[in-house]
Amino acid sequence: MVAMLLGLSLPMAGQSYQYFRLGQQADAQTIPEAGIALMGGGTDIDAGFRWLCEKAKGGDFLILRARGDDDYNAYINGLCTLNSVATLVIPSRNSAQAPGAADIIRRAEAVFIAGGDQARYINFWRGTAVQEAINSHIAHRKPIGGTSAGLAVLGEFSYGALNDPPDESSLMSADALRDPFFARITLVRDFLRVPLLRNTITDSHFAKRDRLGRSLVFLARIMQDGWAKNPLEIAVDEKSALLAEADGKATVVGPGQGAYLLRPTQAPEVCRRGVPLTFRDISVYKVPAGGRFDLIRWKGEGGLAYRLSVQQGTVQSTQPGNLLY
Repeated sequence: MVAMLLGLSLPMAGQSYQYFRLGQQADAQTIPEAGIALMGGGTDIDAGFRWLCEKAKGGDFLILRARGDDDYNAYINGLCTLNSVATLVIPSRNSAQAPGAADIIRRAEAVFIAGGDQARYINFWRGTAVQEAINSHIAHRKPIGGTSAGLAVLGEFSYGALNDPPDESSLMSADALRDPFFARITLVRDFLRVPLLRNTITDSHFAKRDRLGRSLVFLARIMQDGWAKNPLEIAVDEKSALLAEADGKATVVGPGQGAYLLRPTQAPEVCRRGVPLTFRDISVYKVPAGGRFDLIRWKGEGGLAYRLSVQQGTVQSTQPGNLLY
């Protein structure tokens, strides 16, 4: 039988979430396969979405947003063969507590968190039924992905953007390096529990928006604040995606600069309020399109290994010509 195309918008009384569904009304009964799609923002990567769709095994694909509409529905429906593609917009803490919203998430075979402002995800969804439902989805070994802000909230640690003015530019590397305790540096932990991303902070738009400096500050603060002795970072550039299998073996796709895997080798030397950061000997592995990286062994192939240090707020590289990206 040819699938019926169905579009639904369900603003619920007193709940205010919206649900737009394209495809079959009845949910599929399939067994999805675990995997993580980390997309760096900018232009969407067809190969990344097809990979995530394959993990859903023909089931129901759900996009989560804190605001926006159902633009992704037609795009993903055109790429993949699925039972349904739907978008759930959850724009407040009130809507995130609605049992109906959490139930929609639990029934999906694949979940993808769209871009936008991660402060909305943290402020609206943390401590709610929606957060519990997403973590239940992950615990049941179902695939999950995110782009831009949606990628940023997938790690155990994340930049919360809680003090960023709404709809203004995000935290700049120069401000963070000058003062590791700058007011806009708001880090959060344990929002989502993705096993492969434990002890890890994730970031997007990496090279395009010059986020290297602030990423190094995030790592230094995680160590300085006692959250982890040996934190890791996965930073993905625009137009790139890192696709990780359940066993930790990941590949990079897309025409962007690729993915950057960072690991400190020692604690920051100077990480104090109002004083430029000094933080030495951070290992970096840059993975271009077609390259691979093992997230468990923390070892790559087909990429470039180098080291970075920060001396009084200035980033230095072991690459000729001070190549940071």
